[in-house]
Amino acid sequence: MMSGPKQAVMAGLVPAIHDLSSRAKNVDARHKAGHDEPRVQRPRRSTLTRFLMTLPAAAISFFFSSAPALADLKICNRMSYVVEAAIGIDDKAATATRGWFRIDPATCRVVVQGTLTADRILLNARALGVYGASPIPQNGSDTLCVAQDNFVIAAARQCRSGQTQVPFTQITPTQAADGNFTAYLAEDSEYDDEQARLAGIQRLLVIAGYDAAPIDGVDGPKTQAALAAFLKSRGLAADIMSSPNFFKTMVDAVQTPSATGLTWCNDTPHKVMAAVATDDGKSVTSRGWYRIDPRTCLHPDVTGQPKQIFSFAEAIDADNRVIKLKDKPLNWGGDKQLCTRETKFETNEHADCGARGFAATGFGVVDMSSGGKTLRFAMP
Repeated sequence: MMSGPKQAVMAGLVPAIHDLSSRAKNVDARHKAGHDEPRVQRPRRSTLTRFLMTLPAAAISFFFSSAPALADLKICNRMSYVVEAAIGIDDKAATATRGWFRIDPATCRVVVQGTLTADRILLNARALGVYGASPIPQNGSDTLCVAQDNFVIAAARQCRSGQTQVPFTQITPTQAADGNFTAYLAEDSEYDDEQARLAGIQRLLVIAGYDAAPIDGVDGPKTQAALAAFLKSRGLAADIMSSPNFFKTMVDAVQTPSATGLTWCNDTPHKVMAAVATDDGKSVTSRGWYRIDPRTCLHPDVTGQPKQIFSFAEAIDADNRVIKLKDKPLNWGGDKQLCTRETKFETNEHADCGARGFAATGFGVVDMSSGGKTLRFAMP
């Protein structure tokens, strides 16, 4: 049996997380002049850091047992993303799934209470749509059914209407010191709890348009200034940070229209998947997909000062099929033909899309002359 969080990660829980926009933003840089202190040089702890240190430590690793276990099963998040997790319980010939369990950075969530008998335990995790295309690699060997919203599926290998097959990863067993059974979700950065929470705050500040980069889990003047500006702009007191709903407050703030930058707002009852493209004068880069849930807004990551911005979005149903009205796809785009594909993508080559496994898609020009633009996707 394994005994530490690193072994649990190496065993295949979540081997790595990569931000879709990291190549453009360099937000995960550690040793770049002008940023907050790199992690290896711990500055004197600020009020924020001291508060983070008071949070309870997460438990360790995961478990597996073919006999009943009289303890809770928990998943702990040491990533800089708010995630939603689903578990699969494989017992003899039957496989059930349940989800979604929302887990903030540096917190744990009980996903099963009390006795559990299983031949195998499996896991799927996804980041909230606010982060854009999922940064969590989905490469498990078991394909099981999930639903878009909270669900319990008793027979999860044969999907019904409204359910989708996604890959699950088998968890390597380990029992924690407190008697409970737990798993870490971790990034390549190998954050501890303090660093994961702070990196999670930094990441949402950057998405909301505040300069808190690099996202490294290290406190400093830049992060403090960005956080103070965020709290002031939202009319929030500093003690909101001690609230268990602090990350929800930040996520909600990111999902509201902004006076600067590009904002997408989904006014339909359907899930919308969107892609953005930027022209820096040398090349055009398109990337997607960003999930925008009904009645929410999202700021795509647009870096630098591009000469032109383009947008495309389409509504999809619970089975991830494009919704059609009168035989026409429900989408929002334009005449600029750029390359996209069904899975997560980023490309700056837009000739011969089909020959490279892409599809030519019509993007619309976004007028950013006023400094900010909100595109609202509505039913015709």
